[in-house]
Amino acid sequence: MDDEARALGPGPRPMQGPHRRFPWGRRWPPQARHEPAVDGRRPTYAALDLGTNNCRLLIARPTADSFRVVDAFSRIIRLGEGVSASGMLSEAAIARAVEALAVCRDKMANRGATRARLIATEACRAAANGPAFLDRVREQVGIELEIVDRETEALLAATGCTPLIDPRVASVLLFDIGGGSSELVRLGRSAPANGGPPVPTVRAWASLPVGVVTLAERHGGVRVDRELFEAMIGEVATFVEGFAGDDRGSDGDMHMLGTSGTVTTIAGVHLGLKRYDRRQVDGCWMNDDEVTAVVEQLLAMSFEDRVANGCIGRERADLVLAGCAILESIRRVFPCRRLRVADRGLREGMLVQMMREDGVWNGRAVPPS
Repeated sequence: MDDEARALGPGPRPMQGPHRRFPWGRRWPPQARHEPAVDGRRPTYAALDLGTNNCRLLIARPTADSFRVVDAFSRIIRLGEGVSASGMLSEAAIARAVEALAVCRDKMANRGATRARLIATEACRAAANGPAFLDRVREQVGIELEIVDRETEALLAATGCTPLIDPRVASVLLFDIGGGSSELVRLGRSAPANGGPPVPTVRAWASLPVGVVTLAERHGGVRVDRELFEAMIGEVATFVEGFAGDDRGSDGDMHMLGTSGTVTTIAGVHLGLKRYDRRQVDGCWMNDDEVTAVVEQLLAMSFEDRVANGCIGRERADLVLAGCAILESIRRVFPCRRLRVADRGLREGMLVQMMREDGVWNGRAVPPS
């Protein structure tokens, strides 16, 4: 498992032999809904996010007021590589995605997932052959992917990150810097929930048609000087300013809440980690000066230095400064003193939504796992 995985154990070996078909969609199997337990155990939920850059899976079981992750998977596959230029998913990217999805399928089977939601985002929304790719996944892997719209993506990210909102503030700006798009969400104070994590209060949201992959492909990500960095910021600024409208600047005690590989990488570098550690990154706070210092540090590093950094590595070395440019565009329009870093997002949001729909936190006893 890679650094982003949160498995509590190695689990059973992957299935051998012919592929087994799992028609998981938004709800599967139907009879599992509203069932508090399966064979005397807590029901098992799976959430898969197939993004432009990453394929990520979480498998979890509900606890009294949240959930416990029992298995996880994360792999950089760059599904959206070249889509901004060609409008098509490439054969090489499709092959990488199919291989990763097969690993996810086996993990869901081995952990006995009884309910799952499996989503695809910007790369599949943008590519002309996105529907054909989903058909291929259905035939070769045996699972059903759901292409979600941008509003759903923004709401899921907000739902997954809500537990990290400082309850003392009246306003939060959530940002999710993805591979092919970036979501901005204005949040108010969270609403109380009838059990489980708090419910986000969404005031406004926007999906910017730019992410780290698309921006790096247009401007380059290997050799990034100050002039190129400012050009990337300028391209993104138009979209951020459009979201802000007349509501520019921050609301006094407002804080930012960032979720994505960009912001978790920045936090890892800030903490001086030799190797990325989610336990230290998720939920950590950075002030404005600290964020600026890390961005300047990354700008001063060569591509080879970024590759050698344990929190960046070769897979992110050509993307991290594009992500920093998107973040810098947001910070210039919404100056804010504090940023909280979230190594969580869409998958956690899907898990919370499914468990909430099934009423697992509505005062019903949850059997021990």
